[in-house]
Amino acid sequence: MPTLHGRITDAANGELREAKVSVVDCEGGVKTPDGAVLKVGNGLVSFYCNGEFSVPVKGGPCRIIVERGTEYEPLMKNLNVPWKGDLDVALELRRWVDLPRMGWYPGNTHIHYDQNEKQPYERLRLEPHVNDFVVTVVSILQRWDLPYASNRFPLGAFTEFSTAHHVVDVGEEVRHNLWEGPFGYGHLLVFRIHDQVEPVSRGMLVNDFSPDYPPLCWACDDAHRQGGIVVWCHNGLGMEAPVAAALGKLDALNLFDPYWMTPEYDLWYKMLNCGFHLPASTGSDWFVCSNNRVYACTGIEFSYDTWLAALKKGQTFITNGPALLLSVDGHGPGAFLPCTSKRALEVKAEWRSFHPIEAVEIVRDGLVIARQEFEGGSREGSFVQTVLPETDGWIAVRCSGNARDSFNQAVFAHTSPVYVQTGAPSPAREEAARFFADAVRGSVDWVNAKGRFHNKQQRATVLNLFREGAAVFEGMLAKSHTKQGL
Repeated sequence: MPTLHGRITDAANGELREAKVSVVDCEGGVKTPDGAVLKVGNGLVSFYCNGEFSVPVKGGPCRIIVERGTEYEPLMKNLNVPWKGDLDVALELRRWVDLPRMGWYPGNTHIHYDQNEKQPYERLRLEPHVNDFVVTVVSILQRWDLPYASNRFPLGAFTEFSTAHHVVDVGEEVRHNLWEGPFGYGHLLVFRIHDQVEPVSRGMLVNDFSPDYPPLCWACDDAHRQGGIVVWCHNGLGMEAPVAAALGKLDALNLFDPYWMTPEYDLWYKMLNCGFHLPASTGSDWFVCSNNRVYACTGIEFSYDTWLAALKKGQTFITNGPALLLSVDGHGPGAFLPCTSKRALEVKAEWRSFHPIEAVEIVRDGLVIARQEFEGGSREGSFVQTVLPETDGWIAVRCSGNARDSFNQAVFAHTSPVYVQTGAPSPAREEAARFFADAVRGSVDWVNAKGRFHNKQQRATVLNLFREGAAVFEGMLAKSHTKQGL
């Protein structure tokens, strides 16, 4: 059988480039090299390669698709393989955008490898380069005694797989689930840590006898004492998420992780409406099963510390492809903008995308205040909207498209907000505060009636924490009522 030899290079400089490769032979069969690391997730079947690959194929028509991250154009090449002998193929990748040149660097903050992964070290060695991540965060986690492959990695900076331009960090996902539902207190990520935060899991994720204790906020405090980062997972789901946000425990919020969750912004918007500073982040969760990534703006020079600082400041946008930029009177995401209610603000949305997008929206306090639609899609553009800020609040930009990437995911992007400060509370705050006050009171009822604890002190500790969180939202409601009465 003939052998196809491929060599993948960057068209800009001729250097070898790691990539994902899909090879389909004349009979429609997908061909992969023996022992290759395979892509995980929906859509196109492909394998990871370090820049060069060899794969046996039958003679006749053959299709090759090569992808690297989201800033390179996917390359498709159709060729005829001879019935005898080998065939050498040169494959050049071209960028459609170079965001690091603009100071924006991509990362994935949520990755695990399950117990069935046979090559975790080889996968992690290739992962940052194939997917073009500058920051790759893999996390240990606990569910009973399942031997998750990513739990083999040493906690902290993984220097063996890190370079000056690609950082691999091993963190931890701290979790609590319920038997009767997927999320109990919730899930959060801690990274840039040097000591394991204990316990990794609590409750039913450990065994039938483990208590619903300690609360996740304690893990936040432990990570912060180490100088670490705390990111809540899964769009803000979990009973303790609003408590942690209200008490200032969170550095960012992961949206659209994992890939099988639709982009759900509702809880995040409500938290922002409460006045919380919560930057947008994202990841893929189990393996790199989507193109999800968070871009943080560090300026031209990259370091892990400056990237994390930009993430915490909210100088970010999340995407699975489109590049989406926001400015409000010249200020980018994460900025706090003092202004008066009499001065109009100029809000500018800019985008570029390999896949066409159908809609770009400016969002103010959770409501769309400007929208542009593109029949047939748009790959590049900008528009400006004037906004008169009558109250405090936030402004962000989001986009979406019908086109699907090689994971069969519809393309999207969302910026972190710019925070507008006028001194007058937003009317959206009361509605959001009431929503979370009711939710936390319901959680208090659950802790009282159904929570499992080893002693009364454990239950009292969790109850006191939730009541402290509820008091923040109740205080917002009291201020709103006082203002209405004046």
